[in-house]
Amino acid sequence: MEATVTTANSEEKTWGGGNEPMGASYGKLMMWFFIMSDALTFSGFLAAYGFSRFKFIETWPVADEVFTHFPFMHGVSAPMYYVALMTFILIFSSVTMVLAVDAGHQMKKNKVAVYMFLTIIGGLIFVGSQAWEWKNFIKGEYGAVETKGGSLLQFVDKEGNRVALADFAANLHEERVQHTRDKGSWFVSEPALPSYSVAEVQAGFKAHPDLLIRTESLYEATPETAKDPKINHDLSKFKHKTVLTREESILRLSQAHYVVEGANLVRNEYGNKLFADFFFFITGFHGFHVFSGVIINIIIFFNVLIGTYEKRRSYEMVEKVGLYWHFVDLVWVFVFTVFYLV
Repeated sequence: MEATVTTANSEEKTWGGGNEPMGASYGKLMMWFFIMSDALTFSGFLAAYGFSRFKFIETWPVADEVFTHFPFMHGVSAPMYYVALMTFILIFSSVTMVLAVDAGHQMKKNKVAVYMFLTIIGGLIFVGSQAWEWKNFIKGEYGAVETKGGSLLQFVDKEGNRVALADFAANLHEERVQHTRDKGSWFVSEPALPSYSVAEVQAGFKAHPDLLIRTESLYEATPETAKDPKINHDLSKFKHKTVLTREESILRLSQAHYVVEGANLVRNEYGNKLFADFFFFITGFHGFHVFSGVIINIIIFFNVLIGTYEKRRSYEMVEKVGLYWHFVDLVWVFVFTVFYLV
């Protein structure tokens, strides 16, 4: 039975229990239900990331030092430039999707096909860029050393610039054996051996008196340091990691246990291990959504080309996949803000 709402001038009918509440088709309604449930999932992931970050804020990596790569610009520090470009491409693909939906409302098949194609290209570029970013994050750039207590030691020159292990590590020509399941204790194998051993890093460090060690601990300006114009200028960039004296550096390096190159689910040369865990999981989960959206868009694109929706006299399927694509773009804005900007 339909319910009615009586006003001073007219009587309006509300939803009477049909299959199109408030004018929304069943397909659109189900897409909105999916988007809401997926939004709650991403919210939980990002909330967990936020709690973990502020719990370990003193050892959390600085994004400007992690994401510095740009394609075909090897050795050039371009912090956040490529991530910003990726974000622009994904947002632009959302614009082309809007244009595709609008063309569908006007029953313009050719325009729908063109804008869908541009959306697919934007999605593929984004997924490829994310894979390239993963590769650089996993490979690493400078390398570090992990102590027996689990602390991370990075290497800098006297000006505070990062120095890669390859620039100073000695070559001792020592024989190293990787522990495989048949040789390791409890049949546990270790990952691939790093490029340098702890002994080679220690020997190279001692042979370069201009090197210092930087710990993963961050510090901010204090009332005392803020009075110094030079120090205050340096700290205005953001939080900085603590640089030890030469004597302290040699003492800390004597406690070295493992050479870390790049990042994985166990170790992270940039800082706290949880950062890498969350980065792989959340960006990977979002990347899976983008890849799935690209596959769906390709299917819809070919349906547009063969005139499926033209025969139905409705491009509602394009509108439904557009809702999903806009959601994926919106989620990336939050992921981008949390991982790269905050």
